[in-house]
Amino acid sequence: MNSLNLEEEDIILHKGTEHPFTGEYDNFYKDGTFICRRCNAPLFSSKSKFDAGCGWPSFDENFPNAVKRLVDEDGRRTEIRCMNCDGHLGHVFEGEDLTDKNTRHCVNSLSIKFVPVEKELPSVYRQ
Repeated sequence: MNSLNLEEEDIILHKGTEHPFTGEYDNFYKDGTFICRRCNAPLFSSKSKFDAGCGWPSFDENFPNAVKRLVDEDGRRTEIRCMNCDGHLGHVFEGEDLTDKNTRHCVNSLSIKFVPVEKELPSVYRQ
């Protein structure tokens, strides 16, 4: 596991949330892979990223078996966590008609890291 600073810990371990429009990946569009900041597991392709206008990075699809969904205690939202390390990523919403897949993974920038297409993923995840 990667070491986390206090802000990252608040979000990833204690289910905090960044303020909208403040994260480094909100308005970020480069080719590559978004990985879990805590464990480096690949989560989302940059091809699935879109501008939802919500203030957080949004993806309409995750890699297979990369993200698990858990209904929040209040039953109003569905939390998404890294399947590998159980770190909090954000929430997923369906039925908004923002993309053809009709899904928006709303992710905290501090929960993820970007690996450009020209760089390799961490060795444990190379195929």
